[in-house]
Amino acid sequence: MTAAPSDMRGAVSAGAPSEADLQALCDTVLGRLDLSSARRQLVAISGAPGSGKSTLSAPLAAAMSARGVATEVVPMDGFHLDNSMLAPRGLLERKGAPESFDLDGFARLCAALKSSERVVYPLFDRARDIAVAGAAEVGPGCRVVIVEGNYLLLDEPGWRDLAELWDLSVRLVVPVEELEARLVQRWRDHGLDQAAAQARARGNDLANVARINAASLPSDLTWP
Repeated sequence: MTAAPSDMRGAVSAGAPSEADLQALCDTVLGRLDLSSARRQLVAISGAPGSGKSTLSAPLAAAMSARGVATEVVPMDGFHLDNSMLAPRGLLERKGAPESFDLDGFARLCAALKSSERVVYPLFDRARDIAVAGAAEVGPGCRVVIVEGNYLLLDEPGWRDLAELWDLSVRLVVPVEELEARLVQRWRDHGLDQAAAQARARGNDLANVARINAASLPSDLTWP
């Protein structure tokens, strides 16, 4: 990593960040990157399920692009293993846990994002519960990629090696009680009743939250 850990504290709701907070984070991120380098820069936005990674990543990329630094978001979720691979491994009910991802493939993608002008990558289709190969592309005009995912700072074998790829890392910090409320609501939004939504959140999502909280590498910034 390129910077010593520090905190950024700001008022952020469960929804999108305020414009003032977003611009402040944009200033800080741009100020911490080596934009004089010919090499593309990678910013990791990591956090537990329900912490708001996607909600923050997209507007931050737009704000950075508006400052003249072309920025795109690449989610880790495209590297979910297919259900046909998870079922025989006994991992279907734990889909979303670290071992349910193609870590090696994801690491190769991140390395390519730093070294290759044009990189094609997969996306996860939540409606179909499937990863779609070749669904998106980072082109030569992109100067910064925001990589977002749950386990970008996980201190476990294999995962901890990813930290060497990040030019800047941001951890989203949200109290567990708030995460649970968000995760239950997420499953309600997918059509589950209250009891089923609570069971899904507590049986899998919150287990992943606990795992992240128990084994996390330091980040350069925390948010909010």
